Formats: sequence, structure tokens, C-alpha cells
Amino acid sequence: MSDIKNDIVTWNDADRQIGEIVHHRAGKHLEQALLEAYRVIDPTLKTLPRDVWEDEKRKFAFIARGNFPKEYFEQQSVITTNISSSLDFATYLSKTYAAYAAGLASGLVKEKAWNEKNSDALMLSLMRSVFSDASVVMFYYFQILTAQADEARAVVEAERLRVTEEQDAVVAHLADSLKRLANGDLTASITAQFNGRYQQIKDDFNNAIDSLRGAMTAISSSTGGLRSGSDEIAAASDDLSRRTEQQAASLEQTAAALDEITATVKRSADSAKQASLAASGARVDATRSGEIMRDAVVAMGEIEESSNKITAIIGVIDEIAFQTNLLALNAGVEAARAGDAGRGFAVVAQEVRALAQRSADAAKEIKGLIANSTKQVERGVHLVGDTGQALTKIVATITNIDALVSEIAQSSQEQATGLNEVNTAVNQMDQVTQQNAAMVEQATAAASSLKGEAGELSRLVGRFETGEPDRRAPPAERAHLAPPPPARGPVARAPAKLVSVARPGRSQGAVAAETWEEF
Repeated sequence: MSDIKNDIVTWNDADRQIGEIVHHRAGKHLEQALLEAYRVIDPTLKTLPRDVWEDEKRKFAFIARGNFPKEYFEQQSVITTNISSSLDFATYLSKTYAAYAAGLASGLVKEKAWNEKNSDALMLSLMRSVFSDASVVMFYYFQILTAQADEARAVVEAERLRVTEEQDAVVAHLADSLKRLANGDLTASITAQFNGRYQQIKDDFNNAIDSLRGAMTAISSSTGGLRSGSDEIAAASDDLSRRTEQQAASLEQTAAALDEITATVKRSADSAKQASLAASGARVDATRSGEIMRDAVVAMGEIEESSNKITAIIGVIDEIAFQTNLLALNAGVEAARAGDAGRGFAVVAQEVRALAQRSADAAKEIKGLIANSTKQVERGVHLVGDTGQALTKIVATITNIDALVSEIAQSSQEQATGLNEVNTAVNQMDQVTQQNAAMVEQATAAASSLKGEAGELSRLVGRFETGEPDRRAPPAERAHLAPPPPARGPVARAPAKLVSVARPGRSQGAVAAETWEEF
């Protein structure tokens, strides 16, 4: 950083003349501006101390005129040192120095005429003075901060060197103990003096060594028992494997037989369902036939009623024919009385009489036919009525048959569903048993592997120095010295029980879920 004295230099004559005017005018308001600025530091301040006023007045005379001698820089260095001990740099610039500059600028504006020329030059000269002074303050303030940072860095560096030396010593002792531990020495505790937070590392390491030494001592003592137990586990696993294979074979045969039974019951249920559908269809057809017969009885009754009406109409026609015949006879008599004049009318009367006679004969014949039809319709009505009663009995019988067949079909379906669920459960049991058989084989292999690994473990444990007398003997010697283990039979287990757990919403007899439980 270059020296501020080389950057802030005395102005030329023209600028100093303008600065003289600024000093004269703004200086009238200097004390008030300084008071407002110092109140940022001490809000209770009423007047400026005399020594402060003299120093600030002398400094303003320098900066307003653009004169920056050695005395100014020395004075500004002292002022900046005092400020840095009571205010931070941001507060000083944004509040204290801002109030100082605003008070001077406001005073300068108040002192100039409203139409004065070159007023901008006066304000520019004032701002140049103020910012030059601020630059000097910033320079000395940063010098103070740099010196403080250098002191702090020196303290931190000294502390870092001390911590590094302490860490190196701790790492050296810890590395030595870890090296001994890596070589199997479980007595490699740390005996050096550790201070402060490193004492916890020492305590934790020594506790870990003690715990590991105790564990390895216990493991060394238990290796013989582990090998004996692994032999028994291997024998028990072989026996369990054979029994599990037998159980899996039996369960597989049971599952196959149950599959056949399930298929047979399912076919019976399907046949019963088809019979139920056929009976339902027959009941519907019989009901429809009964309705048709009832409609036929009604139609026969209507035909009988129509026949009676036709008979009445034929009677009227017969009576009309009889009256017509009488009228034709009377007309013939009158025509005969008329002589030759009524001869033609007599011929017409004769024809009308003949026509009336034929109508009477036809009406008589139709009446006879209708009488026969009426008798046949009455007989048909009786027969249709008897048929309707017979169909009604048939419908009732078929309805009972349909209900029975539906009940049989529903029962068969429930049996098929329950048996299917039982079949599913048995198949699942078969799968689980097969899986158990595979797991038993794996357990047998693991037991054999465990038997070999127990010997390897004994050999590996022998590498560690625990500080205890070596109580481990070679396998042959241990077998000779150790007392025979107590006789053990197969591990007794309670029989397995199939627990049925009912699920909500299932039909009666349905096996909801099966789980194996040992008790």
C-alpha cells in the first residue's frame, strides 16, 4: 500500500482560492456540524470539548483550503486512532462522517446567494475537501486494522506451533503402542503423560487395550468348549437333515394326494353349478308356460263370449229373414190382386221371398255351427284350465328342486374353496419344508466349517500376548487332560403346532392362514 501523503497533495492556487471561500462560508457552521457528528458517539453531548474544537477547527482550515502539510497527517493519525477505539469503521463513515459532511454542505448552501455563479464549484471544492479527509482517515484506519491482524496472526501462529508439537508427541506415543498392538502385544498400554484433550485419547486407548485383552483371554479359554460344541452341533445337524428329508418326502406325497382330491371336488362343484343353472332355467321356462296358459284361458273365455254375441246376431238375421218372407208373401198377394199391372212386382216379390228363405237357411246353418263351436270352446276352456293347474304344480315342484340344487351347488363351492385353501396351505408347507431341508443342509455344511474354523481360531488366538499364563494345550493334549463332556442326546424340542388364524370376511371352514409355531 502506497503512502497516503503521496496521493493527497496541496491544491493549485486557483483551487485554493475557491477553497478559501468555502472555508469562510462553511466554517460558520463547522461547530454545529461537528456537534451533530460527535453526538453519534455520545448522544448526551451538549457542546464540544475545547481541545476537540481546536483540533477540528485547525484540521478544517487545512482541508478546506486544500493544504495538506505534515502536521495535518500527524493530527489525522491521532484522530483516527481515537476513533478506532470507540467506533467501527462502517459506523464512522455511514453516520459520524456523513453527519459531518451533511452539516458542512448544508451550511455552504445557506451562505450562498440564490443566483450566485459558480456555486457548483464551491460545492465541488467542499466535497473534494471532505473526501480527501475521508481518504486519509480510511488509510490510517486500515493501517490500524492491519497491525491488529498481524498481532492476531502472530498469536495464532504461536498457538499453532505449540499444538503441533503437542500433537507430534501424542502421535509418536500412540503410533508406538499401535505398532506393538499390530504385532499382537495386548499389553501395549500408553504410559506417557498426555495433557488436556489428549488425556481422553490415552484413557480410551488404554481402556480399549484392556477390553481387548480381557476378550482375547476369555476367547482363548473358551476355544476348547467351542470346538466341543461345534462337534455336537455337526452331529445334531446331520440327524436333523435326515429327519427333515423324510418329513419333506411325506409332505410331498400328502400334497400330491390332496391335489387330486381338490381337483375331484372342484369338478363336482362345477357339475353342481351347471345343474343349478339348468334347474333355474327350467323354473323360468315353467313359470313362463304357466303365464302363457293363463293368457290362453283368458283368450278362450273371450272367444266364448264372442260366440254368444254372434249367436244373438244370427237370431236377429233369422228374424229379419222371417219378416222379409212375410213381406214378400203380402207383396205377392197384392200383386195378384192388381192383375196384369202387378205381374212384374209379383216376380220381384217372388225373388225376395226366395232370397229371404235362403238367408233363413244360411242363418240356421251358421247358428248350428256356432253352437258346435261354443261346445268345443267350453271343452277347450276346461282343458286349458286343467293344464294351467298342472303347470302351476310343476312350477312349484321345479322351484323346490332349484332351491335344493342351488344349496347343493353353494355347499359344493364352499367345500371346493375350503379344500383349495387347505391345498394351498399344504403346498406352502411343502415349499417351506423343502426350504427348511435346504437350510438344514446349509447349516450342516456351516457346522462342519465351524468345526474347522474353531481350530483356526485357536491358532490365531495363540498369536496374541495377553500377559496371562498360556493355558491352551495342543488339541491332543487337551483331549487327554479335559474331562469327558456330559452325555447329551438330541436337543429336545416341543412338537410343532399348526396355528390357524381366522381372517375376517371368509366363509366358515376356510383356513385363512397357517403359521408354524414352536412351543
